[in-house]
Amino acid sequence: MTIRILAALLCFLSISKSSLVAAEPRDVVFKSQFDGTEQRYVELLPDGFDAQQSHSIVIALHGHGSDRWQFVKQDRGECKGTRDVANKHGMIFISPDYRAKTSWMGPAAEADTVQIIDEVKQQHRITQVIVCGGSMGGTSALTFAALHPELVDGVVSLNGTANHVEYTQFQDAISASFGGNKQQKPDEYRKRSAELWPDKLTMPIAFTTGGKDTLVPPDSILRLYEVLQKQGRRVKLLHRPNGGHATDLADTTEALEFVIGELKKSAQ
Repeated sequence: MTIRILAALLCFLSISKSSLVAAEPRDVVFKSQFDGTEQRYVELLPDGFDAQQSHSIVIALHGHGSDRWQFVKQDRGECKGTRDVANKHGMIFISPDYRAKTSWMGPAAEADTVQIIDEVKQQHRITQVIVCGGSMGGTSALTFAALHPELVDGVVSLNGTANHVEYTQFQDAISASFGGNKQQKPDEYRKRSAELWPDKLTMPIAFTTGGKDTLVPPDSILRLYEVLQKQGRRVKLLHRPNGGHATDLADTTEALEFVIGELKKSAQ
């Protein structure tokens, strides 16, 4: 009898534990409300995920030329750091295509991101939303926060730009995404330039920049940081004067931990 009871108990514990184990990355397909096209994002649940508990989400936005799998699979500092910190804090990890390789958070990508946040909130008990990304993704995280501050609780911008009006790289891709070039769509470039809307950026924000980054120069981020700091905002800058267009694991972790720490202070 004792052996049977013990076996039953072990079976129960095994089932209970398995119900809390993190699932494999889930590739989610949805129909975009913006234009009816099929779009995708990846959802990665944290270890010990419990659907009955509340969770925050990290939305990781990939860089130019990549897709939703970059932050899920790659081990470069920006990607691994974001995954590790999200898992450590029991956060749901969301990595969208946001119109994939060259979107730069144009109108379609913006609409898809709003829809994804809404759908994830319907599926899970969500408390806070942190938007982060590297390069194009770091730029897009800031753009989305300036456009939809009511949906964003924290931002981590890794090697991004905050000013599309002055940015000169990848203009063919950005023009296609924004529906025209700077001369044809000046308002589109202005409203997607976070530096021009500091009053909307009231959430905790962490920036990483490299002084020798020629692909996405740090100037606009440095200016935006200075403005937000003078306004008494909760901001952190990790500027590496000799750094290039990359953020290592340590800086990625520090940036995310800063934002999460500030949000925890606010919740107390």
